Amino acid sequence: MVQRLHLVFGGELVDPSKTAFKDVNNIHIVGMFPDYDSAYKAWKAEAQRTVDNAHMRYFIAHIHRLRDEEQSGSPTGELGA
Repeated sequence: MVQRLHLVFGGELVDPSKTAFKDVNNIHIVGMFPDYDSAYKAWKAEAQRTVDNAHMRYFIAHIHRLRDEEQSGSPTGELGA
């Protein structure tokens, strides 16, 4: 069974029209979710909680898209093997 993992994270941006974080050490990791629907719900809750701060943004990263298990890994990806 293929897992469709999604990471929800966010933080304060340098400029609200860009995606560069002001301080990467203060990125809020909301969590890892097994499907898009639950990730979206978590994203929406955090986005609504911080709606008064125009510089705060939350994102959903599609972790399952980072690696296709059917393809051979890069030399860096294989270091842990």
